[in-house]
Order: sequence, then C-alpha cells, then structure tokens
Amino acid sequence: MKEISKDSLGDAIYRRVCQDLMRGKLRPNQKITIRGLAEALGTSSTPVRDAVQRLLRDNALEQRTVRDVRVPVLSVEEYLEISRIRAELEGLAAERAAIMATDKDVARLQRLVERNAEAIDAKRWSQANELNQQFHFALAEIANMPVLLSMLGQLWLRMGPLLSGYFSTATQDMVKRHHIIVAACAKGESELARDGMREDIIMAREGIVAYIKTLSSA
Repeated sequence: MKEISKDSLGDAIYRRVCQDLMRGKLRPNQKITIRGLAEALGTSSTPVRDAVQRLLRDNALEQRTVRDVRVPVLSVEEYLEISRIRAELEGLAAERAAIMATDKDVARLQRLVERNAEAIDAKRWSQANELNQQFHFALAEIANMPVLLSMLGQLWLRMGPLLSGYFSTATQDMVKRHHIIVAACAKGESELARDGMREDIIMAREGIVAYIKTLSSA
C-alpha cells in the first residue's frame, strides 16, 4: 500500500471536513477543536491543524479566540447574497442539465429525490440534507460544468451547516420543486428546469432567514 504523505493526509482531512460542512454534519456555531477532530479521524494533530487553517482562509470556519474555532453563523445579509448567487448559478446548471441529461441521469436524479423524501418523512434530517446536497451537485455534474461545480462547492461550504439546521425546522415541501426539475430534465425542458431550481432556492429564503434569527438570538 502506498504510504500517505503528510501533505496528502492534510488534503484528505481538508476534503473530509469540507464534505461534513457541505452536508451539514457540522452545525452553525458548533465549536471545532484540533484534538477532537484528530481523535474523530484517528490521526495526529498536525495535519488537522493545517486543514483547519485552510478552512479559516476559506471562511468556512471562524476563529473567535485563540482556542475558540467555530462553524460560522451567517448573517441575514451574507445568506441572502449567497442565495442570490446560488439561484443564478444553480439555475444555469439545471438549465444545462435538462439539455444534457440521459435516461440514466434522469433515473439517478429521481432516485435521489425519492430517497430524500423518504428521509424527510422519517425525520432523518442529516441524511435528508446530504441527499439534498447530492441532488443540487448532480445537476452541475450532469451539465458537465466543472468550473460551476467548483464554485458551488465554495458556496455550500458556508451554506451546508445552515441548510441542515433549517431542514429540521422547515414546514414546506422540501422536494416539491425537485420533482419538477427531474420531470423537466426528462423532457429536455431547459427553461422549466432553470425556473424550478431558482424557485426552489428563492422559496426557502423566508424560512431560512427566520432560522438565522433564532441562531443570532441564542
């Protein structure tokens, strides 16, 4: 087996924490410790410290004091800016995906939506949020837009923890528009797919703003 270098281990840890942030396994205001992450990942502190420093530079984590590193709580203004950017970028991804999607791609999207709905019904919020993220990223993958996908990764680093918390409080049908997008992809209706994705993001704004306010007052 090829030996893992210090640098490659640091990259692997960075990617793992990024994934946990994007999929909401880390929540807003959650405290992150080097020792805790090292123990959870079964590694030494040095590569974890390096990964945390990278995440601080990405604004995916914030350092409040020397010993206090946390998952940020987005302000309403920060969230709304990210939401507007996401609506444009992910709308474009959905539009392009509807043109590019094969039957296999459509089946993949449909499975994600069905599993997401099942997780929501069972109140498995962590799984539901993870499947939601997979659906959104799958559209950019199907659209064959790697630059856009990379940009989404940076946005979801900051949005993932917030969306995960919101998922467990939301009252709206979280996958209703996902069904519309899948149907649009199946028929090659690019404008409908784009509008469905934009609406999916926009309709959540009121509820997410309300959720942010509960975090700010905690």
